[in-house]
Amino acid sequence: MNRILAISLIAALSTAANAATETYVLDNNHTKPRFEYSHFGYSTQSSRFDAASGTIKLDREAKTGAVDVVIDAKSVNTGSSVFNGHIQAADFFDTDVYPTITFKSTKMRFDGDKPVAVEGNLTIKGITKPVTLAITSFLCMPHPIAKKDACGANATVQVKRSDFNMAKYTPHVSDEVTLTIPVEAMKQ
Repeated sequence: MNRILAISLIAALSTAANAATETYVLDNNHTKPRFEYSHFGYSTQSSRFDAASGTIKLDREAKTGAVDVVIDAKSVNTGSSVFNGHIQAADFFDTDVYPTITFKSTKMRFDGDKPVAVEGNLTIKGITKPVTLAITSFLCMPHPIAKKDACGANATVQVKRSDFNMAKYTPHVSDEVTLTIPVEAMKQ
């Protein structure tokens, strides 16, 4: 009898622990990852990806969470169809072989009740590197139009193109690239 009681108690505690985790699904209309780099020192160029998907899981009480983002590399939007094709080629994103860019978190850091950083693995062109995304803004509240709970954040990290086998034209085109992932997500 004690064994059955112990198993029931463990099951109840596991269910209670999982109940605090909230899952949010990224809204592709408001999640447009972008990247910036110096072009010959003349200017900072900005481009974005028009398609991304994924989830955010949060347990604000336990101060834990997880982020999983998949970026469609073929959706790159530089503002020029010719340049879009150029950076989708083998020297850069090589989208015929590697159609997606992924970020999978390993740890979320909090300051009080707010997440301030997400550690994880960024994969570009089949190469995975650990990175830490700094969360520069974060807000969860009822969405005024969708009438559902929603969260939004901006996260940023600087990476080197050369770490992902994309070093063509360095140093003229900077090796350092700032990747920013603005996300909005609806609670499921």
